Amino acid sequence: MSQVTVTEHLLLHQKRTPDATGRFTQLLHDLIISAKLIARSVSKAGLLDVLGETGEINVQGEQVQKLDEYANRVLIHRMERSGALCIMATEENADIIPVSDRFGQGDYIFIFDPLDGSSNIDVNVNVGTIFSIHKRLYGSHPDPGISDVLQPGSKQVAAGYFLYGPATMMVYTTGQGVNGFTLDPSVGEFLLSHPNIMIPETGKIYSVNEGNYALWDSKTRKAVDYFKGTKNRRGHPYSLRYVGSLVADFHRTLLYGGIFAYPKSYKNPERGEGKLRLLCEASPLSFVAEQAGGRATDGAGRILDIEPGHLHERVPLFIGSKNDVDDVMRFLA
Repeated sequence: MSQVTVTEHLLLHQKRTPDATGRFTQLLHDLIISAKLIARSVSKAGLLDVLGETGEINVQGEQVQKLDEYANRVLIHRMERSGALCIMATEENADIIPVSDRFGQGDYIFIFDPLDGSSNIDVNVNVGTIFSIHKRLYGSHPDPGISDVLQPGSKQVAAGYFLYGPATMMVYTTGQGVNGFTLDPSVGEFLLSHPNIMIPETGKIYSVNEGNYALWDSKTRKAVDYFKGTKNRRGHPYSLRYVGSLVADFHRTLLYGGIFAYPKSYKNPERGEGKLRLLCEASPLSFVAEQAGGRATDGAGRILDIEPGHLHERVPLFIGSKNDVDDVMRFLA
């Protein structure tokens, strides 16, 4: 493992940017502190009273997990003090969160899923935090608002995720490739462990919840059957791997190649009939995938080109190796 810390990596990037103010570096510094706090609680989840549900329902209509609520509070508390943000948005809150200028106010928008896969935490499955960072749009509105948040993913200035599992990892991109860092608990630092991650052009694994097979349209079934059969580009069935925790499934796909899919289904009648949130899940992971040489689509076009219609919009997602996603598009387009 490299001796380069994530802070050193950030500062090196800052030096290469002539107009850098240091606020972006401060933003990521506070994000990293938040992740360390969340990782500590996740690692002790079975010993602390943080397992199970709170009894509340969030804006998505889902049961709120205790660790969800904790991670959400930690991120909001830390990030509003970074002095780099003007707005936050989270999966758990119905509306955007304006940032007080009490701690200084910057130009960045921070969108996040505080603890993806938290329903699996009771059985000790990997979970994670997904984040997306935009810059404010200056125009006719004097104050930052919802229009600043509803930007296509192609305008992200950074995105990534923290994975809490056997090791805690940070994987992120600023549009100049993808790097992964692993937390060394003995020194309390994220060290560069996966430099310049590139996803294989063709994989051997497909990842999808086949329990929904009966709810997919015929094109989606044919696409999945393609990977299960022998008439694909490998001439051999792909292996099925599905954790049910988006960050865990995507991280494996990023490193090993293949494809992760959450297709539209007829049990979700809302726009797009998707399950995953565009702004805090699909868009940031698609930015990471593309920067690593992969692809991401909703079945009709590029995820990063979608103009969000509302804060909690959901979309289908097919993401992973370039050739495997292209093969899916042949069935769906």
